[in-house]
Amino acid sequence: MKPFSKMFLVTALICLLAACSSNPENAATSAQPVNKGEPAPAFDLVDLEGNPHELSQYAGKKVYVKFWASWCSICLAGMEELNTLAGEDPDFEVLTIVSPSSNAEKDSASFAKWFSGLDNASNITVLLDEGGAVFDEYGVLAYPTSTYIGSDGVMVKSAPGHFSNDQIYETFESIQ
Repeated sequence: MKPFSKMFLVTALICLLAACSSNPENAATSAQPVNKGEPAPAFDLVDLEGNPHELSQYAGKKVYVKFWASWCSICLAGMEELNTLAGEDPDFEVLTIVSPSSNAEKDSASFAKWFSGLDNASNITVLLDEGGAVFDEYGVLAYPTSTYIGSDGVMVKSAPGHFSNDQIYETFESIQ
């Protein structure tokens, strides 16, 4: 056999072995997105206790983000259900974002005091988007708005209106 033929055969064998040994379970952890869509805009916000939250800290996890306002009657009507969802330990993170001193929302101190008086919100993580920059980056035009982010950081869906917990779970079943 000629040296060129041997080299071609060895190269082909190596390629074949490499292709056969790939692990599909590790495919989701590669740098390639596994969901259709654009990367979710990064954010760096604080919660009501002053703890920082960056979207990057949830890398590898699915994230549900609900944008809402204290004056929104639809938002308030869904608080108990949202609190239940956040307390169920789903296979995704549950975050909410409000924008103090923007779009008719209370300032941060007034909002925190108001929120602490709610009976049905003990499991809800509220992040403060002072001035509304994150609202703008996510294209929030109505309250409430739900955003679904895949474990690869891709924003898969964003939609205004209230969604039941069953609808939220159902949406995440189709998201990796």
